[in-house]
Amino acid sequence: MKTILITGCSSGFGFDAAKFLAKKGHNVIASMRNVNTTNADAANELLAYAQSENVSISVLELDVTSDESVSNAAESLPTIDVLINNAGAGWAGPIEAFSSDQVLAQLDLNIVGTVRTAKAVLPGMREQGSGLIIQVSSVAGRGSFPAFGVYNASKWGLEGLSEAMRYELAHLGIDVVLVEPGPFETNFFGNMVGAQDESIATAYQHVMEYSESFGQQVQELYQNPDVPIDPQLVIDTFDKLIEMPNGSRPLRTIAGLDFGFQKINDATEPVRKSLLEDLGLNEWDGPQGY
Repeated sequence: MKTILITGCSSGFGFDAAKFLAKKGHNVIASMRNVNTTNADAANELLAYAQSENVSISVLELDVTSDESVSNAAESLPTIDVLINNAGAGWAGPIEAFSSDQVLAQLDLNIVGTVRTAKAVLPGMREQGSGLIIQVSSVAGRGSFPAFGVYNASKWGLEGLSEAMRYELAHLGIDVVLVEPGPFETNFFGNMVGAQDESIATAYQHVMEYSESFGQQVQELYQNPDVPIDPQLVIDTFDKLIEMPNGSRPLRTIAGLDFGFQKINDATEPVRKSLLEDLGLNEWDGPQGY
């Protein structure tokens, strides 16, 4: 049994993962914002599930965009074996139409938020000499699309951050991996934040039309029973990575529709490995029995 902290458990992958991993026998700490207000129903449903299934789920108030919230949450945390940095959202629209504050908010949520939670659990992981951090990225972290540039930037940034963390933490017995989901039947598209300056956005009609068309294409894909869009695929990926022994976990794992980006991962992985070898860092690529 492992103690697992999951962020962003009010819906989507986080909500489903909390139930599934608790059912597997783990001690799950399901964190989310606004436990007693807007997300009270989700929190209560998780607690009711834990009681009815006799599994271990606790709900924790945690806003990954707030230093104070994460610090307060950390005070009540036990030593964490696995952190799943799942909290996140997407901004959509022409880049010029976003305010600087909006861009900073996107980066704060999807990149800095993962640093805040990692810093909350890493002292305990370092002390016990083991741990796993699963960073939920996206196939949008491996390629860019019109109308999603700000979101792409946040996921590309998360990819680089996580790769460096993997190298830095390996000697301490801590593994860092990336899960890159494609589109799934969650609330992601419905919750996307639009660009602030609508007057500028109107100058990018071609981008707006593409964005709408892309959304329609994704919705059509959801109607195809042969397309891998079941969110359980992502949960199963979490589970598989948790169960894998140190030294065997891949840095990147795509779950669901890959839009061809698996070819990018396959092509760049030998380059990454070769660079590590050239730098004398082979043994920094995840815990190798330290």
